Amino acid sequence: MIGFLRGKLAHKAPPFLLLDVQGVGYEIEAPMTTFYDLPLVGAEITLHTHVVIREDAHSLFGFLKEADRAMFRTLIKVNGVGPKLALTILSGQSAEEFQRCIRDNDTQGLIRLPGVGKKTAERLVIEMRDRLPDLGAPPGPNTALTPTPVAAHPKQEAISALCSLGYKPIDANKMVQHINAEGKSCEDIIRLALQGALK
Repeated sequence: MIGFLRGKLAHKAPPFLLLDVQGVGYEIEAPMTTFYDLPLVGAEITLHTHVVIREDAHSLFGFLKEADRAMFRTLIKVNGVGPKLALTILSGQSAEEFQRCIRDNDTQGLIRLPGVGKKTAERLVIEMRDRLPDLGAPPGPNTALTPTPVAAHPKQEAISALCSLGYKPIDANKMVQHINAEGKSCEDIIRLALQGALK
């Protein structure tokens, strides 16, 4: 329905962002892999999009990289994996890490992600194994990031974002508590929290 959107980045509040496309504001959900690479608010960006239409809601998902959207679309074809869980998986692991877990039958690596239990991890390994070649080469490492403005309370924003990704509030607090937030953006804190959680 909508293949991509190009417009001005109006607001960032992971996992949501607001894209101003010629005066129309599109509220878009995106994985943290996209947020890590977003420029400053006010810059123009292009997002590859995927629309999910249900009786109670129309949801728009956006990705800076075509490969991430391809991975998202493949994930939501897996029985029991909806858009929210697919976003959580893409936020918690890089495409390379996820593909390694699938190829190595590493269900324990998948279970560390919120919302992924043993049965879901096993189902992901079985169903995704044959679909991974269709995704093409995994995206390369993130390029140098454009500095993002530091929020007034980046730790609180990070906790809220982690809760939106499926972590329980008490766990999100623990993940963020030990991180030194001085000079760090919300996205920086989320990245460090997720790295710590998946060790």
